[in-house]
Parts: sequence; C-alpha cells; structure tokens
Amino acid sequence: MMINNIDVGRVNALNNVQSTKRTSSTEKSAFGEDTVSISKEALAKADEFYLNQVAAETPDVRADRIAEIKAKIQDPNYLNSSVIASAADKLMESFGL
Repeated sequence: MMINNIDVGRVNALNNVQSTKRTSSTEKSAFGEDTVSISKEALAKADEFYLNQVAAETPDVRADRIAEIKAKIQDPNYLNSSVIASAADKLMESFGL
C-alpha cells in the first residue's frame, strides 16, 4: 500500500527491525554485567580457614611479655596492694564474676 509515495510495507518492516534492535540492546545492558553470589556456608568456611591460618601463625607463648612480667614481679616496688587488687579484679572479670 502506498501513501504519499511511501511504501507502508517497507516502513513496517523498518519499524520491526528497529524494535528488535532496541530489545536486544536493552537485554544486553540488563545482562551485560557479571555477578557472583557466595553462599553463607562458603563465607563461614572462608572465615574458618582465615582464623585457622591466623591461629597457626600466632606463637603460643609471647616470650617478650613473659620476660617483661618476670622483671616486674622481681621488683619489690611493683607488687603493692593496688597492683594485686587490679590483677584480682581482672581475673574475676575473666571468669564472669
């Protein structure tokens, strides 16, 4: 069908092609990004692995702190009633009392 020297069939065909291209470009932008989802179980395992590594790398005994405390205890001026009371309070707090 011709309207003012324009073939309507060709215009409709052109509209169909443009609609298809718009749809595919919209789909492309909606799915163009990659995403990753990690399960809660995997996150828990990763935390467990990290904490195990930190525990393995941490020395069991801090020799420098032990030497420092031994030196303080040997000093007669260090052990007074306030130091003993403070240590007792911290000990009780660690037991939840």
